[in-house]
Amino acid sequence: MCNPIHVLIVEDEPLIIDVLTNALNAISDSNGLYDFKIRSATNSDLALKEVDRAIKSIPFDLILLDISIPPSTDKRILSGEDLGIEIKSLFPKVKVMVFTSHNNNYRLNSILKSLDPDGFLIKSDITYVKLLDAINSVLQEPPYYSKAIQQLIRRHISHNFVLDKIDRQLLYHLYKGAKTQEIANLVHMSKSAIEHRKSNLKTTFEVDGGSDRDLILKAELAGFI
Repeated sequence: MCNPIHVLIVEDEPLIIDVLTNALNAISDSNGLYDFKIRSATNSDLALKEVDRAIKSIPFDLILLDISIPPSTDKRILSGEDLGIEIKSLFPKVKVMVFTSHNNNYRLNSILKSLDPDGFLIKSDITYVKLLDAINSVLQEPPYYSKAIQQLIRRHISHNFVLDKIDRQLLYHLYKGAKTQEIANLVHMSKSAIEHRKSNLKTTFEVDGGSDRDLILKAELAGFI
């Protein structure tokens, strides 16, 4: 008898959603072990609606999550990283597979530390066969990390480098041109607290004494914007 697996695909490219859906169906057809119940969302707002639906009915078992998804309207969720953290807090038993085009070690390490995903794949590493193997591995014996992630872990690059949600929001609003007081209002913190965080971020990104623009450029290069 097939085991029902409730899946949410969060990806802003419909073509990739189709590929992931086909992969899940191929796994189901090949082994008969799983009956995938698949839902999808192309942005954070739609994903949050699916999460609310799951809270009221049946929790998700598996999330296939792209990191670079459009933010929520209220800017509470700025990326797949924020969304994944929220989903894991709501569904502690859910398995999360992360897909990303980012290849910057700082960004990848931050995702590893903040999300601790059951699967982590760089899109450029993936073939269809590897995708099937990855999904099967996550379902049966996680974790599954693609080659680039395995190399990152072996090198232990920037093992303490991680930005929290407020840091990511601060960078996002700076990138959009918001001033310090505006950011303070948006994230519900004092102006001095925002300045302190900006100072820490400049140290983190090695632009001590630099301008906000310098910070934005380094954060963008590192894949955080």
